Formats: sequence, C-alpha cells, structure tokens
Amino acid sequence: MYTGDGLFFWEVDNMKIGFIGTGVMGKSIVQHFLTAGHEVTVYNRTKSKTDELVANGAVWHETPAEITAASEIVFSMVGYPSDVEEIYYGINGIFSVDITAKIFVDLTTSTPTLAEKIYQTAKEKGAAALDAPVSGGDLGAQNGTLTIMVGGDQLTYDQVVPLFEIMGKSYSLQGAAGAGQHTKMANQIMIAGTMTGMTEMLVYAKAANLDVPKVLDTLAGGAAQNWSMANYAPRILKEDYTPGFFVKHFIKDLKIALDEAEKMQLELPATKLAATLYERLASEGFENDGTQALIKLWWSES
Repeated sequence: MYTGDGLFFWEVDNMKIGFIGTGVMGKSIVQHFLTAGHEVTVYNRTKSKTDELVANGAVWHETPAEITAASEIVFSMVGYPSDVEEIYYGINGIFSVDITAKIFVDLTTSTPTLAEKIYQTAKEKGAAALDAPVSGGDLGAQNGTLTIMVGGDQLTYDQVVPLFEIMGKSYSLQGAAGAGQHTKMANQIMIAGTMTGMTEMLVYAKAANLDVPKVLDTLAGGAAQNWSMANYAPRILKEDYTPGFFVKHFIKDLKIALDEAEKMQLELPATKLAATLYERLASEGFENDGTQALIKLWWSES
C-alpha cells in the first residue's frame, strides 16, 4: 500500500477483508472470499450466524470497530438504513477508530443520502467508500452471480473490482456516491412490477384450471419471461417460502424508492400499490417469509 498525490492505492489480492453482517446473502459472499484464499474477519449481531464461517477459516471480532482495525477493506451488509448508521457512526462503530487508507463498501440497500454521508465522512478521515447494493437474492449470493450497482469514485471502484468479480457476474460504477443506491431503487421498482405480475399470473392460471407448470414453461419462452417468474414461481409451486429476500426488507426498499420519487416529484402508482400489498402481507404475519409469499394473499384465501 502506498500513497501518491494524496491518493491511496491498494493491492486487493493481499488485502485483509472485514465483513459486517453475515445473513442470508452475506454468509455466502464471505464464503466466496474464503474459498478464493482471502483472510476475512467477520461480525454479526447474532454471533452464531458466523459459526460456520469461523469453522471455515474466518476470524470473529466483537464489534465493527474491531473489524475495521483488523482490516484494510470492510464490507457491510445489514438490514436497514438505521443499522447502517449504527455500524458506521455508533459507539464501537467503524468511524470510531482510525480509518486512514481503508476502503468501505456498503452492500446494504440503503438511502442515497446516507451513502453520500458515509462517503464524505470517509473522505474527511483519509479513507474511501463505495455504496454497492446488490441484486440476485440468496441464489445469486450462493452462486457468485450477483449484480452489483456501485456509487463512488472511479479509482476506488477500479481497485475493488477484483473482489466484485468473486461475488458477482455483473458490476458497474453508476456515478458518484449515492448513485449505486439510486440504481438499486430503479431495480426494486422493476422487481415490484414483476413480482405482482408473476403472482397474479399464477392466480389467474390456477383459477382457469390450467396446468400451471406447463403455463410456466410456455411463458418462459416468450415475452413474459422474467427473473421473478424463473426463480420464484417454482418455489411457490413447492410451497417454499423461505427467504431469498425477506418481505420486511422489500417493504423497506419500496418505501425508500417512494420517498426518493417524492423528492423528485414523481408519482409511481404501481410501486405504491406493490408496497401496499406487501405491507398487507406483513400485517398478516409473513414479514419474515421470502418475497414470493405474496401469493399467500390469494392462495391462503382459496
């Protein structure tokens, strides 16, 4: 590691990686880093969720501050913007220790405003930060095929690309700090439409007494083909509602998207309806199910 003209340069192949948040997706990403031969330290609020990773070679630390002190690049992937705020700015948080010449990559779907704040704080403290929310769910994380949407500086992005290559198949710098989060909002707006369309399609096909698997095979060959149908419809037919992505987190994302749209004086009626449907699903006790559980609003009543 060296400096030149006030800029920091890193050799990613030799960097010590810290990872905060080893949930459904974070656990798989860490495992990919370990498999690639990287030294990884981990922290999660529920320590037991790191046990398998520690058994596979990761090192546990007690706080985000300890993770930061032991690492040269720190990834975070937690649930809500409030969790991001806490791990960065809270007591024993990332910014409570010396962060000079470190890189921070927040993979959480959070707010563009918070991403910009983290970027600025990191810059003022002699470090670099990227907002890099992902899409692809649990399967994308498991298979190393995530789509990664990045906001921040080109230099920092270029140096982290070798690690993005390990965890994803598609990654791109969308613009300055916050642009990654805005791109993820665009993604979630699109997903909201495909999820409601997919579930209503299944409801219609079933009500019409069609052979639903045959319908899915047919639609997959035409213009109706989409990621939600390909990945979630088979789970629904197996009554598998385990979370590749939690209902409660999708509600959070849609609220962020709608808040950002309001700031830009945009009206997004379809996204607003999707948010209402998912809030209803959560109110019926399914907030910890996967987003494919939306079908329960219909099939549980039949």
